[in-house]
Amino acid sequence: MLRAGLLWLSEQPRIFRFIRGNGLARRFAARFVAGETVDSGVAALKALNAAGITASLDVLGESVHNADEAHAARDTYLETLDRIKAARADANVSVKLTQMGLDIEETLCVENMQAIVARAKAHDSFVRIDMEQSDYTERTLQLFKRTFQPEFGNAVGVVLQSYLRRTDQDVDQMIALGARVRLCKGAYQEPATVAFPDKHDVDATYVRCMERLMLRGNYPGIATHDARIINHAKVFARDKGIQPTRFEFQMLYGVRRDLQLALRRQGYNVRVYVPFGTQWYPYLMRRLAERPANVAFLLGNVLRESLRRT
Repeated sequence: MLRAGLLWLSEQPRIFRFIRGNGLARRFAARFVAGETVDSGVAALKALNAAGITASLDVLGESVHNADEAHAARDTYLETLDRIKAARADANVSVKLTQMGLDIEETLCVENMQAIVARAKAHDSFVRIDMEQSDYTERTLQLFKRTFQPEFGNAVGVVLQSYLRRTDQDVDQMIALGARVRLCKGAYQEPATVAFPDKHDVDATYVRCMERLMLRGNYPGIATHDARIINHAKVFARDKGIQPTRFEFQMLYGVRRDLQLALRRQGYNVRVYVPFGTQWYPYLMRRLAERPANVAFLLGNVLRESLRRT
């Protein structure tokens, strides 16, 4: 019921217009979304850099409807990379293939991505290809393996999700390729045939894959807010003699800011994913709808951080 309601809300333009004009709603959204413009995204990453935290900028928007929208998204990413370079900021970008036109035509998507990664490589930066629903997993990894990584090497990397049953095998393949992997748990609602329905299995897979990536991977991104798993990673690194420079912790903008700063003070590399763009309202609603437990998760983390400051 809650999921259906959130999805319905995400599709209501009149409600979006009301929310955009509501000060309280905008303040809540500003906790998790940097703003609507490239300027606001760059401002957020500058603040993070000042605290010693790196960033990855994400232009909000997923599957586009035509080539013009895909080209517009591409151009925003090119501008974002140029602005990161001009600001001398420590940040990269994160891109969804459907935003580049994968659902329209694969050639369109590939050409747009090639333009973005080429610009990033020219700026000594990096592009993370985000992972979407399981329907896109195989296509994303195949494009990465046969097109993007051979052409651009370590200027481009991928995301793997531990809730998918296939991820153990995918991790081994990415390690063999020397690919840069961001490991997350996954947020989409998936059938039990392709994803673990039990959180225990998701977490167990995450830890197994994380350990292999830390031992043999190429600068993996450990993307989680789970304090238990983060502590496990720290102990595992210490016991195996893995230096903090060989991996980084990754978190979402506005979530567990206290933990982000604590890890940085402890000498660990921390990167924050910073979403921005006009589609912030549908983004928030869809992220909450994908797993309604995210509502309690986000509110709980806001409360937890607030209590730590009192």
